Amino acid sequence: MKQSIRVILILFFTFSITFAFAQGEHGDKHDSHNEEKEGFNTGEFILDHVGDSYDWHVATFGDFHLSIPLPVILYSKNNGGVHVFMSYKFHHGHEAYKGFEIAQEGANKGKIVESSTQKRPFLDLSITKLVFSLFLSLTLILVLFLTVAKSYKKYPDKAPRGLQSLFEPLIIFVRDDIAKPAIGEKKYEKFLPYLLTIFFFIFINNLLGLIPIFPGGANLTGNIAVTVALALITFVITTFNGNLNYWKHIFFPSVPHALKPIMIPIEIMGMFIKPFVLAVRLFANISGGHMVALGFFSLIFVFANMYGVGAGYGISVFSVLFSVFMTFLEFLVAFIQAYVFTLLSSIYFGMATEEHH
Repeated sequence: MKQSIRVILILFFTFSITFAFAQGEHGDKHDSHNEEKEGFNTGEFILDHVGDSYDWHVATFGDFHLSIPLPVILYSKNNGGVHVFMSYKFHHGHEAYKGFEIAQEGANKGKIVESSTQKRPFLDLSITKLVFSLFLSLTLILVLFLTVAKSYKKYPDKAPRGLQSLFEPLIIFVRDDIAKPAIGEKKYEKFLPYLLTIFFFIFINNLLGLIPIFPGGANLTGNIAVTVALALITFVITTFNGNLNYWKHIFFPSVPHALKPIMIPIEIMGMFIKPFVLAVRLFANISGGHMVALGFFSLIFVFANMYGVGAGYGISVFSVLFSVFMTFLEFLVAFIQAYVFTLLSSIYFGMATEEHH
């Protein structure tokens, strides 16, 4: 049964990609009859939703686009130093402002470039959609856990209630089923604050990414820069807490002398491969899930554009059903990916602090 469902999903998604490319060719032919009608571009639709931007698109009503403008902060050596303004000055990226514009093509597509040189400014510290989402999620996490901590202090001897009853099972789960078994009873408390932080940060941002309306919808944990930053923190903690036994195992592995020239480079490479795997796994799973769901959803517009509105309505039944199914599946993935990242981090900490037997 599971194998059949998997095959159906693969076939359905393959059809969506096939139709997306076919639609591009069909659109070119159709434009010869009606040049004013533009085809639906599945690739741009998906990438716009999973990518970053200088404003936060909320809704579209016909030709009216409702977006939340965000601060643009630039420093350019060639264009007058520091510039601070709101992103609505670009008018949804269609106009230039103060010698800057949003590139519509090329390697810098979607990024701010200097109008004269089409190159990126020397420094871009703009509050983009993902940065703003990061601030929102951090604020939400602080409010939630400061409220929980206040309840524990106020009612130390009473059963959990409210937010306490919601978060306590997860906190105990991270402590008893992740930190203790991987790190050990004696040393787990040192790393528990970080493990709890990383678990809830990933989990809550995964859930926010599934909400289609503001303040959700940002693909924060599906951005490679964010996942690399999280993996680097784990790498730094592992490296600085490594004991003598950990470094001895890397630079003086317990293997025959003839194998040491082979094993030492492998162990050194392993130090950097571990955080790389952490970053890529989280990025690929979260982004992939969003892309598959959006691919199913975009079939409605692809069929409508290719074969008429009736075809769009016809495929919408299956498209919406699969989109809903993928959304529920992503709820499970949101928890699993937070769990896996936290578990692997705790395993690395346990390996770094393990005593010689």
